[in-house]
Amino acid sequence: MSWRRPRFEVPHRLRAIVRARESSVIALAALAGAIAGLVVAGMGAIVALMHMVLFGLPAGERLSGQVSVDPLYLFLTPCIGGLLFGLVSAYVARRRGTEVDPIEANALHGGRMSMRGSLIVAAQTIWSSGVGASVGLEAGYTQLASGLASKLGGAFRLRRSDMRVLVGCGAAGAIAAAFGAPLGGAFYAFELIIGSYAAASLAPVGMAALIGYLTARAFDTDRLGIDAGPVSSLAVHDVVIAAGFGLLAAGVGMGLMRGVAACDQLFAWARLKPALRPMLGGALVGLLALISPQVLSSGHGALHLTGVFKLPLQTIILIFVLKSVASMISLGTGFRGGLFFASLLLGSLGGQLFAAAMNFVPGIHLEPDAFAIIGMSALAVSVIGGPLTMTFIALETTGDLWLTTAVLIAVIISMQVTRELFGYSFTTWRFHLRGETIRSAADVGWIRDLTVAQMMRADVRTTPVETTVAAFREAFPLGATNQVTAVDEDGRYAGMVLMAEAHTTEIPGTAPLRDILRHTDHVLLAQLTAQEAIAAFEKFEAEALAVVDTAERRQVIGLLSEAHALRRYSDASERQRRELLGEL
Repeated sequence: MSWRRPRFEVPHRLRAIVRARESSVIALAALAGAIAGLVVAGMGAIVALMHMVLFGLPAGERLSGQVSVDPLYLFLTPCIGGLLFGLVSAYVARRRGTEVDPIEANALHGGRMSMRGSLIVAAQTIWSSGVGASVGLEAGYTQLASGLASKLGGAFRLRRSDMRVLVGCGAAGAIAAAFGAPLGGAFYAFELIIGSYAAASLAPVGMAALIGYLTARAFDTDRLGIDAGPVSSLAVHDVVIAAGFGLLAAGVGMGLMRGVAACDQLFAWARLKPALRPMLGGALVGLLALISPQVLSSGHGALHLTGVFKLPLQTIILIFVLKSVASMISLGTGFRGGLFFASLLLGSLGGQLFAAAMNFVPGIHLEPDAFAIIGMSALAVSVIGGPLTMTFIALETTGDLWLTTAVLIAVIISMQVTRELFGYSFTTWRFHLRGETIRSAADVGWIRDLTVAQMMRADVRTTPVETTVAAFREAFPLGATNQVTAVDEDGRYAGMVLMAEAHTTEIPGTAPLRDILRHTDHVLLAQLTAQEAIAAFEKFEAEALAVVDTAERRQVIGLLSEAHALRRYSDASERQRRELLGEL
């Protein structure tokens, strides 16, 4: 007898109350936001403690904000930390495979996430950033916060649509807490985790973002968020130039993402064992850190922009190049984390460099501080996606509406160019590299759940393929059905007989049935989705197709008509639309 871990669930009566009232879902969202705030504060504190111990930092100091660190720590900590990370991660990967993140969970699994898997990803992210790898903590923040939110929703047996929103609430609270930006956190959930905006999800997501921000702020008012100094007013021509800068940011963003993939392919070509790649990556990052410690960890310390603005131009160029290389190496060699923090830092540095270069043009004077904010959002949207997310982060950072207008223009240009030329954000591109086709968190899992096996008729009328047309007419009189499936002596699919053709007077009764078979090589497999089945009907110009068990055995198990498949798909689509709008 197999043993299963009992699933935690709240009492039935309480579940019924929560499922029946929207206000109850908002209360759960507030709880998810509070949990997210605690996750951000807790993970940040652990990483800060690791930096103190492993790099010898004073309490309260940020690793990427240091001017100098003991060279021995800078090299050995990422190297040894990478070795340990690689060995443990290789063992975990053999046991568990790839963990589902919030975007994939909402796109394919109705918001269901593994709690153990979320803890593993969070621990891997903490360790990666703690030993100095140039990765962001946001992947761990959103993974654990959304995983806990999914667990909370599972305890109440929430509907699929509510589960997806609650997973988004966890991510909203985490991003709001990490960046001190409740609006940015809310729209991060809408654009990247839920994949759509609906009035019904506004209250829970907004509440989660606000509570997450307030919870994290209660623990440390100075550590979280992005600091920016006052920005001078922009002229109209600055806004026009910002649009051109969006093009440049898109190019840098696509180059950064391709650099990560190229690094991964390089180590695969070199046939270095995956368990040893993080050690080499850590050693390379450590060497870069000997030149500039700003390349280490997430870069959150370096992203306190009031400090970045005062750096000499040569230093900005150096940090920009080294941080780009360090991020590509860290992620390409297997460290766990994201590019959110790194893209914000690189964008702010790139904006300053762009302004400095343009100021050599006669008649143009750009404000470097303003273009640092524009660059921060324009590059981040190319890498991460979420145009309104990045726009609101800029607004909440500066409080300047006119500057936010320039940010929005640059963000739109950067996002559109990236979508046209690259097609993916960094997160969804990683899905693409492993063979997954999703491009956003929009719920397509229901499409994959609606398979041919669920739609087909199992009572298939068959006839031996060796019979004559006359015998067929006697067995199946006109009007009995529209089509009959022909099979050979082993029960294998041979083709489809259309009743109208079989009963036409132009075909003699003595003709073998095999001569009038249609779609002899066209069948459906039971595991195909509704979309794939509809595409097959269109491709083969068929009104109905037989369903076989496998392409090799070709044993007929059912029949599916195009009209029935379209009707079932339409009904499921309408239900999803109504759930999205909160009508169910």
